[in-house]
Amino acid sequence: MSERVITPVNRGFLFLDAHPAGCRATVERMWDSVSPAPRAAVGAGEAPTALVIGSSAGYGLAATVAGLARHGVRGVGVCLEKAPGRRTGTAGWYRTAATADLAAAAGRDFAFVNGDAFADEVKGQVAALLAERYGKVDYLVYSVAAPRRTDPETGVTHTSVLKPLGGPHTTKTLVFEGDQAQVRTVATDPASAADTAHTVAVMGGADWRRWIDHLTDADLLADGFTTAALTYIGSPLTAGIYRNGTIGAAKADLEATARDLDSLLAQRLGGRAVTSVNAAAVTQSSTAIPGIALYVGLLRGVLGDAMVSPTAQLTELWDQLTGTAELVTDDEGRVRLDRWELDTSVQDAVAARWHDATDETVPELADLDWFIAEVRRLYGFDVPGIDYTAPTEPDIPWPAL
Repeated sequence: MSERVITPVNRGFLFLDAHPAGCRATVERMWDSVSPAPRAAVGAGEAPTALVIGSSAGYGLAATVAGLARHGVRGVGVCLEKAPGRRTGTAGWYRTAATADLAAAAGRDFAFVNGDAFADEVKGQVAALLAERYGKVDYLVYSVAAPRRTDPETGVTHTSVLKPLGGPHTTKTLVFEGDQAQVRTVATDPASAADTAHTVAVMGGADWRRWIDHLTDADLLADGFTTAALTYIGSPLTAGIYRNGTIGAAKADLEATARDLDSLLAQRLGGRAVTSVNAAAVTQSSTAIPGIALYVGLLRGVLGDAMVSPTAQLTELWDQLTGTAELVTDDEGRVRLDRWELDTSVQDAVAARWHDATDETVPELADLDWFIAEVRRLYGFDVPGIDYTAPTEPDIPWPAL
C-alpha cells in the first residue's frame, strides 16, 4: 500500500480508518507520562513476566504501556486487530506497533500475539511462546471488551447486549449531528433471561478463569502469581443501563470469579486475584453505551484536568500489584481506582449538570470539545504535532515475534 493522505471518515463515534502517525504519537505521549518505578533498574533476567489480555486499546493499552515504562515488565500482550488492506489497519494495530517499538528501544522484551483471546488455540499459542521465551508468569492483567464470544467447549457464540434488568429504562444521551451536540432521551427495553446469560458469558469471568486454568495446566504460573481483571462501577446516573443492567450482571460475575480465583491461587501459589475498578474514560467500548458520552462530557466539565487518565490509573495499579505501593482492596476484594470520580461532591456537581443538560445548555455544562477530540484521538486524529495533510504509510507490519 502506497503513502496517502488519511482523513477521518466516521459514522457517529465509529471511524472507518485510523491514522498511523497519530496512533503512534498517542502511545508515545502515554509512555512519556509514566515515570520509572522508584527503585534501581532491574536487569532483563530479573524483570517480572506479565501477560496482558486485551493490550491494544483503552485500559488494556494503558496497562501494557504503564507496565513496560514503569516496571520494565517482559512478556506477552494479546489483542485482536485488523491488518491494513483496502482500508487502513485498525487503530489498535498501529498502537501495538508503536508500543512494540517503544518497548524495544527501552530494552524491554515484550511480544504481541494477534488473535481471538477467547479461543483455546490462541491460549495454546501464548502458552507455547511463554514456555519457550519467558517462563512462568508473575502477573496477568485481563482487559477484554468484545461484543461476542464463542465458547470453546460448546461452540455456542454468545452476543452481549446493553439492556436494563427488571424493566425498561430511559436515560439522557449525547448524539452529534454534524458539529452540533444534541441531548436526546433514549428508552431501552428490559433484558430477557437469555440476554443476561449471553452477556455474562461474553463479559463475565469465564474466559479469565479459562486463561488461568490453561496456564495452570501448562505449569506457567509463578509462585506468588497475581492477576487483576479490570472493571467499572460508575455513577448512579448511568447505573440503570450499566451497573444495574446486563453489563452489571457480567461485572458481578467477574467479581465473583475474582473471589474464587483469589482463594484458589492463595492455596496453590500464595498468589492473589483481584478486580480493579477503574474510572470513567473515553474508550472505543464506552462510547457505545447509552448515556456514557453525556456523563463523561459532564464529568470533564466539572473536573477539567483533574480527571485521572487511564495511564495514571494503571500506573497506580501496577504499583500495587508489584508491591511498590500497598495493595489496598475494598470489602469486596476490589482495588478502587475510581474514588476521585465517585467522590460525593463530584457526583453532586455532575448530577446537577445532568439534570440541566439540554441542547441549549450542554455546551456550557459539558466539555464537548475535549470529548470530541478524545473520540477522534482514539483513531489517531486530532493529535497535536501531526500533519494530517501529509501522505503517510498505512502498511505498518505487525511486530515480529
